[in-house]
Amino acid sequence: MAKFGKKGKKRVPTINTASLPDVVFMILFFFMMVTTLRQGDELVTVRLPLASEAAKLDRKDLTSYIHVGAPKQQDRYGTDSRIQLNDKICTVDEIRDFVASERESKSEADRQLMTTALKVDSEVRMGIVTDIKQELRRCSALRISYTAKK
Repeated sequence: MAKFGKKGKKRVPTINTASLPDVVFMILFFFMMVTTLRQGDELVTVRLPLASEAAKLDRKDLTSYIHVGAPKQQDRYGTDSRIQLNDKICTVDEIRDFVASERESKSEADRQLMTTALKVDSEVRMGIVTDIKQELRRCSALRISYTAKK
């Protein structure tokens, strides 16, 4: 009977972790490739006029966008041109709060470099654009650019 008895404790073999960093990097690269950065949903229709001159923005993360155009949900917002700040329809009076909140979210050094980009439909009356620009002047947002879609 001694032949079948156990001779001491057997150890559990260790798990080989040599390929673990490779698997982690493959998963990391997969998520980097399939993930997109969130872009704001446009609630207004914007058909931009042709641009005659283009300038590249230095840092897009310091740019706040104001969309102006006819609303896509005309039964809810009507047919007049509307202003979109972030993901909601607003009035000219709310631009000051929008600019203040955007400034507060940036560091002190980046506040001087902030740019406000206007995306305005070609059919919008100039009075709305003038009102927006006047309100931007009142809240000292003097770096304004007009952007074009690609």
